[in-house]
Amino acid sequence: MNKLVVGNLVHRPLRSLITALAVAIEVIMILSTTAILLGKIDGFKQRQNGIGMDMFVRPSTTNNFIGMSSAGASVKVAEVLGKIPHVVVAAPVNVQLTSSLDSIYGVDFKSFNALLPFVFLSGGPFQGPNDVIVDDYAGAGKKIGDTLNILNHPFRISGIVEHGKGGRKFIPIDTMGTLTGTEGKASLFYLRTENPPRYQEDVRRAILATPGMSDYNVATAEEYLSSISPARLPYMSTAIRVVVGIALIIGFLVIFQSMYTAVMERTREIGILKSLGASRSYIVAIVLRESGTLAAVGIILGLVFSFVLSNVLGRLFPTLDFVINLPWVWKTVVIAFLGALLGALYPAFKAASKDPIDALSYE
Repeated sequence: MNKLVVGNLVHRPLRSLITALAVAIEVIMILSTTAILLGKIDGFKQRQNGIGMDMFVRPSTTNNFIGMSSAGASVKVAEVLGKIPHVVVAAPVNVQLTSSLDSIYGVDFKSFNALLPFVFLSGGPFQGPNDVIVDDYAGAGKKIGDTLNILNHPFRISGIVEHGKGGRKFIPIDTMGTLTGTEGKASLFYLRTENPPRYQEDVRRAILATPGMSDYNVATAEEYLSSISPARLPYMSTAIRVVVGIALIIGFLVIFQSMYTAVMERTREIGILKSLGASRSYIVAIVLRESGTLAAVGIILGLVFSFVLSNVLGRLFPTLDFVINLPWVWKTVVIAFLGALLGALYPAFKAASKDPIDALSYE
């Protein structure tokens, strides 16, 4: 049977290739979408972990997406937080999201650097209100003293640091307030406590018991980062389901069209097989094996192209966070194979139901 299956596919090489490529596109479509959406989440989590904080304090009006809410707390809250027992560092941060979805961090350098020191590759801290520190990705091809336009304002690059510490561009928090009309305001506060997580619950209770702070959101780094996931973000889960559904339909229709056409073209061949004693299950098995073979080839091609695409985009656009999620690799394989088998079922049973006499007389 295997020789017959391979022979049928090789006999029509162009159709077989197009079908396999269509399945490959289905695989690339799913993996690319999840790589972008989930990659953004994973990249954000890694950069937040790199800040060096273990607790996170923000006004109740601020949402989980840093930079998408206005700065609603006074920077003086950092002084109050710094006096809480077991709080080692309290760093106010004013984060603004630009039209290009670039998060700009307005920071008090001394406290923010105390969370976990910047690793400077060149240059150093702010020397003035119009200085900016950039990471090695945002500062690629630039040098100390170059001008960078941020929030429609020219800044001088004072330092280039290793990536992975929250944002990619850091400016003085006072300058951020002046440019955005949020003088003396912060979006959130990062805390570093003694011996985390030993005193974190004590710190949380003390913050909420402080007059005027009972409605603040206080969370550990683990609690905050766990809230940034597709399960907690309905729109992202919906987007992934839509893409997967469309990809499944594509795989179904491609295999259906290919196998249905193949069955119609091989009506006489099917008649010969049935006249030689081939059972209905034998005919069904031939069609399903052909579909499975095409799906397997397409899946392999799709996986290879997806990982090549990930590597290329990672080199060309290192800030894209295009990372293929390995659990989704297995899900994609199952989805693509399931779509192919579903698409082949009707053609398979149609072939098996042909009357051998009518099939032999078919011209």
